[in-house]
Amino acid sequence: MRKLFSSKTAVILMISVMVIVGLITGSNWWASKTNTPPFFQRAVNDITGGVSRLIAVPTNAIGTRANSISNLMSTFDENQKLKAKLDGYAQNQVKMQTLEEENKSLKKQLGLKATLTDYETISAVTIARSPTTWQSQLVINKGAKSGLKKGMPVLGDSGLIGRISEVNTVNSKVTLISDTSEDTNRFAITVNGSQGDVNGIITDYDADQKLLIMGQVTESQTINPGDKVVTSGLGGSMPSGILIGKVAKVTTDDYGLSRKIYIQSSSDLSSLSTVLVAKTKVGS
Repeated sequence: MRKLFSSKTAVILMISVMVIVGLITGSNWWASKTNTPPFFQRAVNDITGGVSRLIAVPTNAIGTRANSISNLMSTFDENQKLKAKLDGYAQNQVKMQTLEEENKSLKKQLGLKATLTDYETISAVTIARSPTTWQSQLVINKGAKSGLKKGMPVLGDSGLIGRISEVNTVNSKVTLISDTSEDTNRFAITVNGSQGDVNGIITDYDADQKLLIMGQVTESQTINPGDKVVTSGLGGSMPSGILIGKVAKVTTDDYGLSRKIYIQSSSDLSSLSTVLVAKTKVGS
């Protein structure tokens, strides 16, 4: 039995080999005749190509995802750099605008300084101004070390804006002409009207209209919008003739007994980055 089985196996193997050889030979003959690859080569090529495609799909997907992540990271980095540049650009714009405003203010102060020939002036910079006391006071960067004294007039780019009310070694507090507190020392002023001067004091400030108010005027001289307003020098706390502004409008009280004179300040009281202090003997 074993011999017979072995003989059958040998016969089967021989037949199989012969068939394979025949197929190979026939495939090669057919390939040479038709100029196409042999059958077995095509089969191997097809199998290899299929495997390659199976491997390529996840490989390409991983590569594409890696490229996407890399591009995303590059875009993020570029975005951060652009944001930093934009922030720097905005800061430079603010600095430029501030410098332009200071330059305009200083140019006006040069013209104002030329009119104050009787006084030595000191330039100072505003270093503090609280929102709660915005219309009443500010702090400048000059003090007793620079020769400043209490009572000296302080001017903006076009006229009086206040007086020194407190002096420290290297800074001083300035009380503005728009201060409406009860204990403030009122500013004595004169309106140069067409029919003569009208004296009075600044009694109030209209924050909505940004106008100073000279109240309780009982004198009968005609006062018109545009009339010049200067310090009167009365009371000895301020020299006379320093420009304050001009008349904006004139009204009467509810009883018609006195007038209110609204004054437009020659200096912008809301923007006081640089100021001039006049070193007068009156403020000594």
